[in-house]
Amino acid sequence: MTIFMYKNIIFITNRKLVKKVSNNETEDFLQRIKYIASKKPYAIVLREKDLSEKEYFCLAAKVLEICKESNVLCVLHSFSKVAKELGCKSIHMPLEKLKKLSDEEKAYFTTIGASCHSVEDAILARNLGANYITAGHVFATDCKKGLAPRGLDFLGKVVKSVDIPVFGIGGINMEPEKLKQVLSTGAKGSCIMSYAMQEKL
Repeated sequence: MTIFMYKNIIFITNRKLVKKVSNNETEDFLQRIKYIASKKPYAIVLREKDLSEKEYFCLAAKVLEICKESNVLCVLHSFSKVAKELGCKSIHMPLEKLKKLSDEEKAYFTTIGASCHSVEDAILARNLGANYITAGHVFATDCKKGLAPRGLDFLGKVVKSVDIPVFGIGGINMEPEKLKQVLSTGAKGSCIMSYAMQEKL
């Protein structure tokens, strides 16, 4: 994997997928964050949506520090209040939550990402102030078992519908051919979650 390709990847976290190497789940997770940050991706999105606001705050503070040390963009997920409290100006929101952010709240952030599943979603996210979106799922993935992938044609249509960077998500797994296929649609790059939490990059 070349540095160029890492620059086109957003790593999305899921601490529950990290392989256990010690008796401390948080330390194992933070070591993984250090590892993926060392690859200098486009960004790391701290997605841990199941945490309470207080728990997320504590974890986010540590992840932000790791990303700062590696000069990697850290994007917090869903917890816009936590982001402001920690001085983080990058947030990723499910579309329904982005709809609820006031213009004043959005004005604080320099980076706003949104999760989209249709061309209509993408256009709406752009109009709501998103400056990048993730679109998928592109390929079959265990994260969406039983749901048919939307495919590369879908991704290409999303790319053409907006004037902001689009990142394909779902079943990509750092496979060089899939990474190339995603880029061939005009997408800015790919999002990787499960593979990033478990495998050698």
